[in-house]
Amino acid sequence: MHVNRFLALLLGLLLAATASASGATPSASGATPSPPPHTPAATVPAPAPDPSPATVPSPVPAIARSWPVGTRPAVLRGWEPPATPYARGHRGVDLAAPSGAPVRAVAAGRVLFAGRVAGRGVVSLELTGTGTPPLRTTYEPVAPSVTEGDEITSAQPIGTLSPMTSHCPTTCLHWGLRRDETYLNPLSLLPSWLSGGAPSRLLPVLGVPLP
Repeated sequence: MHVNRFLALLLGLLLAATASASGATPSASGATPSPPPHTPAATVPAPAPDPSPATVPSPVPAIARSWPVGTRPAVLRGWEPPATPYARGHRGVDLAAPSGAPVRAVAAGRVLFAGRVAGRGVVSLELTGTGTPPLRTTYEPVAPSVTEGDEITSAQPIGTLSPMTSHCPTTCLHWGLRRDETYLNPLSLLPSWLSGGAPSRLLPVLGVPLP
């Protein structure tokens, strides 16, 4: 009887040692519990692809339907953008035209200003459908025939060219273009069918003897 109890106790100790070595804890009934179910690792979503870059429109669309003066006036001085906002340059173009010549809006828009600045008549137009902020053209020196807030159509007269000032060696129209605070080349508004290529430009004649 004692021998049977001793053998049962020894068998129990051996079973306990075996379970401890395998990392399992025997249940009350002596059965080894099942391992916990496998939990899959969380799936990290792939980063979304970068959206396609937006198409940047041309800063100056060729929407002009007429020259501001004449049919294809000579350019006395072209656009010379300054290196910095406050540096020297020519923030527009000078177009030759006689005093009293009609000055036209090159494209449809709205009159932002019509009056005198520093003793000169100036007309400023906001061009329709040219983005945000919209393009603005200026014309000087001009005797305005429009007022602030007027809606203007392409090629509509907005005034007449005032007599010669010190800005040009002869009577001229200074035509400017800007978007917000950035000055742009107003000749870029002209489509090729209207500009006919590069506009003519008057240059000094040197080395030719007088008759």
